[in-house]
Amino acid sequence: MTDQVVSRGLGPYARLAKLDIYDYYLGLPLVWSLLTPAARWQPYPVGMLLAVLIAEAAVVAAMVGFDDITGHRDGSDAANYSSDAARRRLARKPLVAGTLTEPQALRFAWAATVASVVLWAAVVAAAPYTPVWVVVSAAACVVAAVQYSWGLKLSYRGFQELFLVGLGVGWVLVPYGLLTGQASGFVAVQAVLFGLGPMIFGLYSNTNDALGDRKAGRFTVAARTSPRVNAAFVTAVSAAESLLVLGAVAAGVAPWWFLGVLVPLVALRVAQLVIGFVRGDVLRARRVAIRTHRVTVTVLILSNLVLA
Repeated sequence: MTDQVVSRGLGPYARLAKLDIYDYYLGLPLVWSLLTPAARWQPYPVGMLLAVLIAEAAVVAAMVGFDDITGHRDGSDAANYSSDAARRRLARKPLVAGTLTEPQALRFAWAATVASVVLWAAVVAAAPYTPVWVVVSAAACVVAAVQYSWGLKLSYRGFQELFLVGLGVGWVLVPYGLLTGQASGFVAVQAVLFGLGPMIFGLYSNTNDALGDRKAGRFTVAARTSPRVNAAFVTAVSAAESLLVLGAVAAGVAPWWFLGVLVPLVALRVAQLVIGFVRGDVLRARRVAIRTHRVTVTVLILSNLVLA
């Protein structure tokens, strides 16, 4: 079996690392757009952001590698993917699909963990600024990512939703802090908006996976509550996102144009709520939520470049 898997090349490992899911990495173009015009095209900041990209990819590879191993062991991935392989793209779960063995996945996840520590240490050592809060935040992101479904199993202990938004926030504030030594309120608002994107489309995944997660002991909000309460929670988080934008403008933390350019965000959030909880097509709502995140980041980047 092992020889058969190895002969298939690096494809299964790329799928184990979820290299096709780039949504967290969009934080780096956002950070680039938040830099001053003079700094954006200097070789050093660009090189630093590329180094952070490689370090982040290692963290994600470790996180999702351990997540797939745990999901394979407790049967939640088989329950959540096998019944709808076409829509959920079963090939992205190589342990369930049989294209990798568990020992292979485990070696890969540990190697990615070691690479994460080495690469992030190198990034911090090369950074022009290293405030304590940035270094601590970077370390917290790495540790929490590895412990997401392994060790402490944060995603099984009721911390999944908090982790998803926290990692996104960290991956904007940390590289920005390493390059500038600070983070304004406006930068923080954009970091939170960025973090809410993966969290919200994760909520739709959790809604679809609630039964399998509940059986496996993975205590997401969707797994712990009734469908009605879960729908209310997703609606509340979506509304909080819009209120954050409105509140930031009202408080003078964000400029006037911030509210105008993000009006499409509200419309897209309403659309996915209707699709997911009124029409009952949760996986389609998830796809809309993923696109919403990408549209939001694109709008923020263009606005920072043109209007800020």
